Amino acid sequence: MAILHCRSIERRRTARAVVSIEMVVTGLDDAKHKFQFLTKTTSVSANGGVILLDVPLPVGQKFHLVNEFNHRKAACRIVSVRSSKDGKLLGAFELLCAEQNFWSMAFPAAGAKPMKRVFVPKAVVACGGRR
Repeated sequence: MAILHCRSIERRRTARAVVSIEMVVTGLDDAKHKFQFLTKTTSVSANGGVILLDVPLPVGQKFHLVNEFNHRKAACRIVSVRSSKDGKLLGAFELLCAEQNFWSMAFPAAGAKPMKRVFVPKAVVACGGRR
């Protein structure tokens, strides 16, 4: 019998939102060469997010991010790098030091339980049709 893995406890500090926001990434690599590229997020949370990478960045690489929507800046660090299903390179990052409300979004408080969806049956509409 196979054992299925099921995460019973959400391990993220805050909820994430799937949203595409244009970003400018700048930083210095290990050889002290400057890099800069325009990219987009694939998801964000109050503590970080995931961006499309033009160049592979090593885990632990620090960089600066500029939110093109509101022009706010943040210092960040790469926490993981992986390939997406369509072969694009994705970099998960954490916000180390960010301006207030970096994403211009409100997130639920850390540890908040998700809202339950309530099923509401569709209203029965009387048909006033002709006979």
